[in-house]
Amino acid sequence: MAKKDAEGRLAVRKMYKLYVGGQFIRSESGRSEAFGDANVARASRKDLRDAIVAARTGQSAWYGTTPALRGQILYRLTEMMEGRRVELADRLAAEDLGLGRADARKEVGLAIDRVLWYAGWCDKYAAVLSARNPVAGPHFNFSTPEPMGIVGVVAPDRPSLLGLVTAVIPPLVSGNSVVAIASETDPRTAIAFAECVATSDMHAGALNILTGKRSDLIPHLARHMDVNAIAVYSADPETNADVTRMASENLKRVYLETAVEDAWSDARFEDLDRVAAFIEIKTIWHPAAI
Repeated sequence: MAKKDAEGRLAVRKMYKLYVGGQFIRSESGRSEAFGDANVARASRKDLRDAIVAARTGQSAWYGTTPALRGQILYRLTEMMEGRRVELADRLAAEDLGLGRADARKEVGLAIDRVLWYAGWCDKYAAVLSARNPVAGPHFNFSTPEPMGIVGVVAPDRPSLLGLVTAVIPPLVSGNSVVAIASETDPRTAIAFAECVATSDMHAGALNILTGKRSDLIPHLARHMDVNAIAVYSADPETNADVTRMASENLKRVYLETAVEDAWSDARFEDLDRVAAFIEIKTIWHPAAI
């Protein structure tokens, strides 16, 4: 039942929409589900396809920016999150997930710090992951990293904010675009985060966030031919096995993370290997002057 304000009037229920192509849209099916005193859009297969189309368009523009600018945009995202720190904590604490106010504030702080940590790698990861390879003959041989393209992400249910940030930011560092399926138990926090993304100067389509039933979306994300990689953050062996099997049909790269919920604050989640998991190495041959 909707809450009443101090004057006894019914409060207007907020509708949390999908974030696709830099815009907040309703599901094409018109479906939504009630969460507390709000409604949350339930994405359909068509919404997922539209998000992938937006991600393909957005990826070229996102990767086309300079690495330094990508870092500045992610830094701007931390500023937006900082400005809405109280609101994000309110969303986490209001979801009846057993998260107290102090823990909610702590999670928001960790999420901001994590985005900031990865932002610093945008103009540095290529130097670390590149190499000049020894070869026989009058040639130079270089290996350089490039983004894979579109990365599908199945974010963990908990922690809904820190887990989502940890899942989507590393692929963005190298210029991938992301289509993320948010927490099913706490989708409102994901859209509150999307509202920060929308005001961070990030290119439209670089990050797309869908809410809804995972059973509706995961099979189509794993099988979609225009998704280059999929990252699943789940401790459910059956889900991981199903995604691996479906992704193998089109040789999609699969990244599985089975971390327990209380480990997300650990520093091991701030790791360059998480950026490297979503790149490809291009080898360049160049004749050497004799």
